[in-house]
Amino acid sequence: MLNASGHGGKVLISVLLGTFTVSLNNSALNLAVAELMVTFEASATGVSWVVTLFMITMGMTMPLTGYLADRFGRRSIYLLGLWGFLAGSALGAMAQSLAGIILARGLQGVAAGLMIPLSLSLIFSAYPADQRGRASGIWGFAVMLAPALGPSVGGLLLEVSHWRALFLMNMPFALLGLICGYRYLPAEAANRRRRFDLPGFALITLGMGAVLFSLSRVETLNDLGRTQALLPLTAGLLALVLFVRTERRTHTPLLDLSLFTHQGYRLSVILACLQSIILFGCILLVPLWMQNALEFDPLTTGLVFLATALAASSCSPIAGRLIDRYPPQWCIGTGLTITMISLVGLATLTKATPVWMIGAWMGLRGLGLGCAYLPSTTVGMKDLPESHVAQASAMNNMSRRLVSSLGIVALTLYYDTAVKDALDRGIPYTEASATALHHAFLALAAVAVCCMPLAWRLGRAVTRHDAAPPDTVSLPAPPLDRSFKTASVRGSE
Repeated sequence: MLNASGHGGKVLISVLLGTFTVSLNNSALNLAVAELMVTFEASATGVSWVVTLFMITMGMTMPLTGYLADRFGRRSIYLLGLWGFLAGSALGAMAQSLAGIILARGLQGVAAGLMIPLSLSLIFSAYPADQRGRASGIWGFAVMLAPALGPSVGGLLLEVSHWRALFLMNMPFALLGLICGYRYLPAEAANRRRRFDLPGFALITLGMGAVLFSLSRVETLNDLGRTQALLPLTAGLLALVLFVRTERRTHTPLLDLSLFTHQGYRLSVILACLQSIILFGCILLVPLWMQNALEFDPLTTGLVFLATALAASSCSPIAGRLIDRYPPQWCIGTGLTITMISLVGLATLTKATPVWMIGAWMGLRGLGLGCAYLPSTTVGMKDLPESHVAQASAMNNMSRRLVSSLGIVALTLYYDTAVKDALDRGIPYTEASATALHHAFLALAAVAVCCMPLAWRLGRAVTRHDAAPPDTVSLPAPPLDRSFKTASVRGSE
């Protein structure tokens, strides 16, 4: 393990540059959708693939990171992903057609799928377990700050330049990340004997890709019943079920599902999934209220979200230190309580609510987010063996993406159905929208309440883990005659 007080900070900075580049790019490009529609005379559905393909290719690539990191080393795969993101940015800047931009975004998605799960793994390898909360808190500061800066920087570049500048702005950060990565990230011995789980890869790739694709196409209740959405969704869910059955029978699984027998990790994934519904639910609902019902412009809406991101990013390093020094359930529980209060506050919005009040509730939500969201993931993974962290991070990310996508579809369908029924009864649109959003925010507050006992159990689980003798804290190894076996990674696990 690296010396945290010496080389660890340089490793952290190297990883920060790469992940900051990915987060900044995604939030900035969302502003270019309207301009791309005009430039290429394309429909909203066609341009939406600029965002959709990135999410699909990233979700399909993440399952590979554990195998590739073990087979070729974490440093090599992370830097390969950063090179891929740099190449995708260059292709996007030079694209002469919408198809070229979509292809570049697909490449960026593959690269991000390699980088994101390995980020925490590389950081954890540079710090001892009792300092990983602090390090991940600093990492969370950059990850949460980038989405706040992205819309502002992207909007400014679109005002003074061209949409190509949104791709070019990534390149200085990516190049600096490559320089630091080659200089400071440690090389590792590769496990050349690791076998590739082709059936597992085929099933998880098909499952993730089909489910994410179908959910991205659902906007109304009618869309859910159409063949183009229902067929891939059914096929994807079936592939995921078969993937679990296949992984339980193979000696070298692509994803080590036995990690879920570790109580702390299992609870952290459940907490992360539920909180991701709250996170992305607010990203959906607040613009619906501000732009559709109150007719605020996108800039005002963006400033409201800026309050959330700034509060979350400023709180994240503090929360990281707290979970290193004190039982984590207190920090996470406080964050969930603040989140619940902010959601109840958002449920009280009316047409007369001033913008500053909306910003205040969103800033309070950011404080809750910083105290609970990333710390939940960190607490569940910081005591895992280093060789398992890449797979654990990948499975955490994939679970969050699937569950949050399902949550977004459920909220969208509820909102559309509730508003339509109200309009049919002659209720004005503003009032119908306010009522639907009131119930939706209260539902998200109920999700936050459901997370609180899970946070307490997570804290108790990791506290017992820390208090156990050193020879009892390793991951449980399945018996030899069981079909549920653990992958052999980097020698003997």
